Amino acid sequence: MRLSPASVKLSGSPALLALALPLAAALAFSDETLDKVPKSEGYCSRILRVQGTRREGYTEFSLRVEGDPDFYKPGTSYRVTLSAAPPSYFRGFTLIALKENREGDKEEDHAGTFQIIDEEETQFMSNCPVAVTESTPRRRTRIQVFWIAPPAGTGCVILKASIVQKRIIYFQDEGSLTKKVCEQDSTFDGVTDRPILDCCACGTAKYRLTFYGNWSEKTHPKDYPRRANHWSAIIGGSHSKNYVLWEYGGYASEGVKQVAELGSPVKMEEEIRQQSDEVLTVIKAKAQWPAWQPLNVRAAPSAEFSVDRTRHLMSFLTMMGPSPDWNVGLSAEDLCTKECGWVQKVVQDLIPWDAGTDSGVTYESPNKPTIPQEKIRPLTSLDHPQSPFYDPEGGSITQVARVVIERIARKGEQCNIVPDNVDDIVADLAPEEKDEDDTPETCIYSNWSPWSACSSSTCDKGKRMRQRMLKAQLDLSVPCPDTQDFQPCMGPGCSDEDGSTCTMSEWITWSPCSISCGTGMRSRERYVKQFPEDGSVCTLPTEETEKCTVNEECYTIPCLLSPWSEWSDCSVTCGKGMRTRQRMLKSLAELGDCNEELEQVEKCMLPECPIDCELTEWSQWSECNKSCGKGHMIRTRMIQMEPQFGGAPCPETVQRKKCRIRKCLRNPSIQKLRWREARESRRSEQLREESDGEQFPGCRMRPWTAWSECTKLCGGGIQERYMTVKKRFKSSQFTSCKDKKEIRACNVHPC
Repeated sequence: MRLSPASVKLSGSPALLALALPLAAALAFSDETLDKVPKSEGYCSRILRVQGTRREGYTEFSLRVEGDPDFYKPGTSYRVTLSAAPPSYFRGFTLIALKENREGDKEEDHAGTFQIIDEEETQFMSNCPVAVTESTPRRRTRIQVFWIAPPAGTGCVILKASIVQKRIIYFQDEGSLTKKVCEQDSTFDGVTDRPILDCCACGTAKYRLTFYGNWSEKTHPKDYPRRANHWSAIIGGSHSKNYVLWEYGGYASEGVKQVAELGSPVKMEEEIRQQSDEVLTVIKAKAQWPAWQPLNVRAAPSAEFSVDRTRHLMSFLTMMGPSPDWNVGLSAEDLCTKECGWVQKVVQDLIPWDAGTDSGVTYESPNKPTIPQEKIRPLTSLDHPQSPFYDPEGGSITQVARVVIERIARKGEQCNIVPDNVDDIVADLAPEEKDEDDTPETCIYSNWSPWSACSSSTCDKGKRMRQRMLKAQLDLSVPCPDTQDFQPCMGPGCSDEDGSTCTMSEWITWSPCSISCGTGMRSRERYVKQFPEDGSVCTLPTEETEKCTVNEECYTIPCLLSPWSEWSDCSVTCGKGMRTRQRMLKSLAELGDCNEELEQVEKCMLPECPIDCELTEWSQWSECNKSCGKGHMIRTRMIQMEPQFGGAPCPETVQRKKCRIRKCLRNPSIQKLRWREARESRRSEQLREESDGEQFPGCRMRPWTAWSECTKLCGGGIQERYMTVKKRFKSSQFTSCKDKKEIRACNVHPC
């Protein structure tokens, strides 16, 4: 049916994106109708100037960008969904993206590009190629496309949609069919392709990285792996902008691949150390088994590292295990400030990302290399229905970990004149700290005592001390370090009644527990950021202490363990197996028991094992196909499982042998009589079998059912058929009268 020109109102001025008309066919617009649209040199003007009936206040249709972001990252792909809430539907639609405050009648007014996901559902408009519309007009409740964000400097973008339901075009300038996203500021976390500025800070700074896993069955219940869940050893480094350990949109190196798939940091550490001129510190922290534990049971993995003016970035990663190639981490985190200082603290929630080297979609998917290798990208809630993070609504993934990076010291002359915490004030007094604890394993100490009060009673610099006891020296030839430790500090100053006028910093994170097991003490500090204008000193507390429990099964002497051995070979030559590694107890047995595990076991996967062809038993020989003279009999067997992965092929399933009952008589009438007698004999025997149940002693069976549908379309499925009992004879002494079932393989061709 054609609509008359009066059926559609045409506007001579550009629409702000009243979002136009999807397909002319969806509203049955004729070429004659479109020809009446005022001609313009504007881009897509014919489409943008066609408007339909406007309907306000509806909520059954919505336009959504994956994760509901308020900001976009230039060049990043986002999944855009246009949907109708049941029972509503739409026949056609138009989707377009405009720069903010643009009319859309010029090519430069449009922002970003769309990418088709399903060509049967969506296509680009022939007379407006920047817009997406339906491929065929039909009832639908949802469509999806990708939108690739425009380059940096574009500013805010308006994504708008119109939909066609029957003869009505729905659109609006604000509301559920309009989505505004703005360009993400370059200071946002997690963006690895932003330009990195040169650092103007002086001296060096020392940081502590602490990793808190939040991946548990409670936070991520879908298909959570209850056994062997863990975070692999953390590996990373502080480096210059000339070296990239990993980044979104880049390809994983061999070292990144081994961390991502195997949790092994060895190759990654080798790659980092090869960049010695670009790297200041290699960052390493222990693995966490299981993936989540309360902090009062086991301390969170941590590592310390340093940065300087040329190597002011830090990157790290750790594998989420078990998984195909999923990791979390930071890439090129800049710890240098624009004010020529060092960042005080970074707290970042982390979601998993895909290394692009394995195509698995679940935690324990078998190895399936991604060929060709894909780029590193964040996981999303719409990647695959079998994914543990899948959400049909396209919501954001719940964070699986948090990393805290806190500055613990500054060294050398600083550029910024005004210090911003106590560490900055006393930095030049602090002795150079060693990156690793060089206490020999043969020296057994008590835990450090709490720090003493500062030696200065005024606002001047002083020192404080802590002590420990040497409890055992297992090897007298190896000297043990000192039992006293000193640290610079600031005096408490004088007091003032009106302490509320002080400006205090936030509390610094809690110190480690004073003991390695049992109940001890921990403390945290803060400092005065600004004193009262009258010159008085603050009385607000600058330190807090509390009890902490590390482990209630404790022994005086800690375990001394050797490093883990290399993983053993897989226990099988094909398919799924196990591999192990061991370590040895080095401390003397009489010094105390040790509860640390000495062996670890994990799964390993080799290529699938060959599966030979499987057949049923031979059937009984059939009757001779001739009643006289030479004939043949046959017997058959069925294929239960087709060969797979190079297994032995199937042998013959039909056998034939000769039979000869008697010579055929030459007299035709006698011959026919013999045939009739033989036929009647077979019929009477068949009736006797049906009545007496001789096929299955003690019962009469129904015929076999038809084979069921194959359980898989490819890759090897199963079909079943049944024979059920029709009648069970009471006089029978047999107990084998029961339903029968047969199984056979089907669709064994590879997917």
